[in-house]
Amino acid sequence: MAVNAALAGSVVLDPEQLRMLELAQQGFHCSEILLFTGLEAQGKVNPDLIKAMSALAGGIGFSGEACGALTGGACLLGLYAGRGTAEQEEDPRSKVMIQELIDWFSQKYGQAYGGIRCREITEDDPNIAPTRCPRIVAAVHKKVKSLLSDNGIAWGG
Repeated sequence: MAVNAALAGSVVLDPEQLRMLELAQQGFHCSEILLFTGLEAQGKVNPDLIKAMSALAGGIGFSGEACGALTGGACLLGLYAGRGTAEQEEDPRSKVMIQELIDWFSQKYGQAYGGIRCREITEDDPNIAPTRCPRIVAAVHKKVKSLLSDNGIAWGG
């Protein structure tokens, strides 16, 4: 995600938004940034997971397909409500939260930009990404935290 001061604008940023901006300035992309924040909230570091998230950048491998903020947000919900071992059980609310995220994203951004693909949101113009993507990532982050809270799952849990 190319970044400039688009996220900052003239608003006061909270510490999480500042961290997202910092990560973007370090060259991390939408999906990676979302997982970074979720891991950090849990007091964890997992470079391998962040590397895996890079496959979602730019609309899945920079193909322009599904928006990395959306897929990254779904993965962030999975980080909190999915299962990580054979002994664990997936939280039964996981799929519902992911569907709510997709519905919200489709309504908010799909309607505004003609779809939920990276190429639709950015109009295949690399100059548009710095003005749209940071705000979308911040909104997805906020929505994921809201979905978790609404379902009794603590951020940072």
